[in-house]
Amino acid sequence: MHSATFLQDLAIVLMAAGLVTVLFHQLRLPVVLGYILAGVLIGPHLLPRPLVSDQGTIKTLSELGIVFLMFSLGLEFSFRRLRKVGLTALIAAPLEIVLMILVGYQIGQWFGWSRMDSLFLGAMISISSTTIIVKALQESGQQKEPFAQLIFGILIVEDILAIVLLALLSGIAMTGGLQAGQVADTLGRLAIFLVVAVVLGLLAVPKLIGWVAKFRSNEVLLVTVLGLCFGVSLLALKLGYSVALGAFIIGAVVAEAREIGRIEILTSALRDLFCAVFFVAIGLLIDPQMLARHWLPILVVTLAVVLGKSVACAFGTFIAGNSTWTSMRVGNGLGQIGEFSFIIAALGLQLKVTSDFLYPIAVAVSVLTAFATPIRLRRSDDLVAWWSRHAPRALTNYLELYTEWLGRLREGRRSGFVGRMVRKWFWQMGLNLALTAAIYIVAAFLAQRRPAWLPGLPGGEIGLHAILWLAATVLALPLLIATFRKLQALGLLLAEVSVRPAAAGESTASIRAVIAQAIPLAGAVALALLVLALSAPLLPPREVLMVLVVIVALVMWGWWRAFVKWHSKAQVALIETFDRPPPTRPESTTQFFRLLSHAQLRVVLVEPHSPVVGKLIRELELRSRTGASVVGIERNGENHVNPGPDEEIRAGDKLLLLGSSDQLTQAGDLFQVSKDDE
Repeated sequence: MHSATFLQDLAIVLMAAGLVTVLFHQLRLPVVLGYILAGVLIGPHLLPRPLVSDQGTIKTLSELGIVFLMFSLGLEFSFRRLRKVGLTALIAAPLEIVLMILVGYQIGQWFGWSRMDSLFLGAMISISSTTIIVKALQESGQQKEPFAQLIFGILIVEDILAIVLLALLSGIAMTGGLQAGQVADTLGRLAIFLVVAVVLGLLAVPKLIGWVAKFRSNEVLLVTVLGLCFGVSLLALKLGYSVALGAFIIGAVVAEAREIGRIEILTSALRDLFCAVFFVAIGLLIDPQMLARHWLPILVVTLAVVLGKSVACAFGTFIAGNSTWTSMRVGNGLGQIGEFSFIIAALGLQLKVTSDFLYPIAVAVSVLTAFATPIRLRRSDDLVAWWSRHAPRALTNYLELYTEWLGRLREGRRSGFVGRMVRKWFWQMGLNLALTAAIYIVAAFLAQRRPAWLPGLPGGEIGLHAILWLAATVLALPLLIATFRKLQALGLLLAEVSVRPAAAGESTASIRAVIAQAIPLAGAVALALLVLALSAPLLPPREVLMVLVVIVALVMWGWWRAFVKWHSKAQVALIETFDRPPPTRPESTTQFFRLLSHAQLRVVLVEPHSPVVGKLIRELELRSRTGASVVGIERNGENHVNPGPDEEIRAGDKLLLLGSSDQLTQAGDLFQVSKDDE
């Protein structure tokens, strides 16, 4: 009987979602808002008898929607895009979030709400809606504009900081407050988790997905990706973080795989299904009468979101060195809230620390700001023109001078070889130390909560700690050795740059030698102290520790070159992941069908020395570069008709190309092989 009730509730939810999808597509409105409206209409607050009888089951399904929503946001994440607009995003996003948290908290206090309600309100209005902004930019055809790229970068940093907010809010809700030490510990552990998950993910996941994709089975690829998604989400939950964090991280890592096009197509249906259930479930919680009672807070918060976020983002973008015109357009596009606001509001209800009226207020503000976003984007140029006409000329001149000065300063920093090298080495050493800290944290966790699979060891707890300390230290040795080698290189570079023969005279060589040796020596002492601090929960008695130190020294002496080689390979693999061309999304097939009216066919043999061997079809960019298309592959006597963009080209393949005569000639030149006309 329960199964029939569940099926009935799910059918009602999906039918309502389907109807509003059609309606809102016709009206060219965000479908997300339609889902929320559908939840309100079928919810328990408007009808005398609710259509959905088991809201608990629908809520459980909506939690799957959170996983798929965050996973899809992760798939849109781009480390390369963040690197290009990193300075602007790293300035504007934190400035906006801090300002809006303060504004939201003050608004809540002004209305006489509790401190927890006010804090959660500030967090909810601090994060912009990625879905609504991306949709509005696509519909207006502005997604490739320079200001739009800055908006995407700010959204990426906001998503990361939203994960930090979720962790901090959970701690505040459970303990009633956070001390400075607790905040530092929370942020430190979260940073270590993010670094380890991203680095290990980038090293392993793209290769795993590439290997699975060779089976040419969509089912195998989909199940593998979903296993990674829910596995990492579960890991994040077990470590005390939210499933949203795990889903977002693994989505960002999967986005670096060459098969991202197929993955997006395979997961899009599941994402749309469970996200629809998620947003309908949000609508089920909204009481229109409560919204009517709180119309004034809704209006005030909406104005605060539109004005506060626009001003904060524009100011942060301008401080980073962008022009007034670009900064104002960026600020004008970020005045709304959305997905993360719902997740933060749901967290408050789940932890039972916020009032019932806060969730509907957040949804109402999201609806109002979402409707205003497309209009504001279309009027951005009018706003900039108005500013140009009415702003004091002296002020605009000073603003232009600041932008030019910061641009020259940035170019000077980029051209400095020493500065670039030092920053690069510090980033690499920081990454090594974060991974080292993660190793010792895992070892301490195993010591405190000994798993059942860990066998009993002689010596009891002392023996367990000794083995875990030894294992953790040996695992950390490649990272520690790499950090020490970077310190040696840093010492040599600084000694060469800082000591000039004109000033030091005959003592130049001796002073340089002192500096070159002092820096790695001081670094080695610091690394030893760091290892002792990280491994403090595992340290065995002094006699046992001395024996372990001797063992570690012998291992380091015998395996030094091997450790250096392993770390170098991992570093090269990580660099190659970022340096290779970004994965592209599936192209439209309409151009392919236009070719058929005047197309010719030609067979191209892929020789072993051809530059295309080992590449995917999409990586050739054959259609965009020549206009021709690969419509078939003959391999080992088997024919593959209409191969997908993720098909790998191998030596000995015969490719059937489709295109005009000129297009086929250009395509043949790319392969640099002999061709036989069909």
